[in-house]
This record gives sequence, C-alpha cells and structure tokens, in this order.
Amino acid sequence: MTVLVGFVPTPEGEAAFAAGLTEARLRGEDLLVLNSPRGGAPVSADVAPPELVDRLSGEAQTAGVGLRVEQSPHSGDLADTVLRAAEEHDASVIVIGLRRRSPVGKLLLGSSAQRILLDADRPVLAVKPRPDAS
Repeated sequence: MTVLVGFVPTPEGEAAFAAGLTEARLRGEDLLVLNSPRGGAPVSADVAPPELVDRLSGEAQTAGVGLRVEQSPHSGDLADTVLRAAEEHDASVIVIGLRRRSPVGKLLLGSSAQRILLDADRPVLAVKPRPDAS
C-alpha cells in the first residue's frame, strides 16, 4: 500500500506533503506525490519545479520513506485523476490540502476537494497550512 498526496506548489500542497510524509512513516508505506497539471496548458503554476521535487525527495529520504512523484498531465476533473490514482496504487489514505476560506467560502469547498472527500472509497486526510505559512 501507499500514501497518496495530491500536491500543488502552494502552502496547501506543502501542508499535504508534510502530513502525507508523517502518515507514510507511521504506516511504514511509500509516498506517492501526484502533481498533475491540466493537460494542454502551455504553462502551469501547478507543476512543481525540479528543485522543489529534489527538496521533497530529500525530506522523504531523511524520514526513511520511499517517494515517487508523478507529474503526468490530467484532462477533465482533477478529482477523477486523484481517485483513479488511489485505486491504481492501492492507496491506504489520500492526503489533500485545503485553502483557508472566508465565512461565505466555507459553505463550499473547492470542487475537487469536495469530490475527493465525498467520492473516495478510502480514508481522506484534509489538512490546512499553518496560519503563519505563506
């Protein structure tokens, strides 16, 4: 089994990675970081640059956790991509980061996060970055 982290290079993604790394270490499992930009986009801020991937790899190695990073583009709904990866890799848990929301925004989660939480057939750990993270 493996711990699956949905990752974008944001404070929310960093929080998800940290929580996923902790889960993987506690469970004695490998960590799969899914960093999937939208297919066909000429440039995407969602892609983790090589130096960030190297840093994440170093953190996983220091923690004694095997790490694989998948950066294949997705088409359609990101939630479908995450849920499919969880099934394909037999993820024991899916870890996602959530943005802080205004009171009105709290009525609705992001559509991908909401779909993952509602449609996953395995546990989902949803985390927020610390207030001082930027």
